[in-house]
Amino acid sequence: MRPCRTTWGSFPDVVIHADEPVLKKHPDYLAAKQGDSAAAERVVLAVSTIGALDQISALIGTARPTLVAVHALETQGMNAIPRVFAQILGQTLDLPAQKNVVQVNRVTHTGADGYSRLALPALFDGEVGVGQYFLVDDFVGQGGTLANLRGFLEHRGGTVVGATVLGGKAYSAKLRLELETLNLLRAKHGQMLENWWHATFGFGFDRLTESEARYLIRVDDAHAVPDRIIAASRNRNR
Repeated sequence: MRPCRTTWGSFPDVVIHADEPVLKKHPDYLAAKQGDSAAAERVVLAVSTIGALDQISALIGTARPTLVAVHALETQGMNAIPRVFAQILGQTLDLPAQKNVVQVNRVTHTGADGYSRLALPALFDGEVGVGQYFLVDDFVGQGGTLANLRGFLEHRGGTVVGATVLGGKAYSAKLRLELETLNLLRAKHGQMLENWWHATFGFGFDRLTESEARYLIRVDDAHAVPDRIIAASRNRNR
């Protein structure tokens, strides 16, 4: 089973409520990641901001997209933050929530390096209907999980109109790959690496996130990319 990705089009930047340390230094963060719903509610209420809620409202306008939270199994347990975050957003913005889509593999991206994130993509399954969707997660790094959830929904007839997270760095907000970044990646590493990428993951460089592409651009040796991704996958399997 491989991840689904769709073309980016004019996909908007992710709405980030707070900088990464604000989220991860909250005293209830670890308990919430381990599945404590009460702790997750305290985290969401403390970290979410009126300004970010206003951005979401402006982004969706008069539409009523269905909220889809990333239901992820972490090393410590089932992360409760996305689900609780979606519930609170739904109550605040009067939006419905979808509970039938779940992540079907454990990727343990928390604290992982870039190669581990690339090597172990999040995969999803569940019932999806035609309509508009808005993604909800606790954190965005390279953006691969959100990109894969978006692709899963859109491959099954949905339309994803945006995404929001509680925490992340400002540069991680841009999931949509810029043409300049794509051209730079292709010019540096050539067609052979992109062919390998497509054969391995099922999509080409054009469906990477902006942060994923920039991470690969920083690698000087194209031959090192498959080796490091394979090594990261083997380490995870151990």
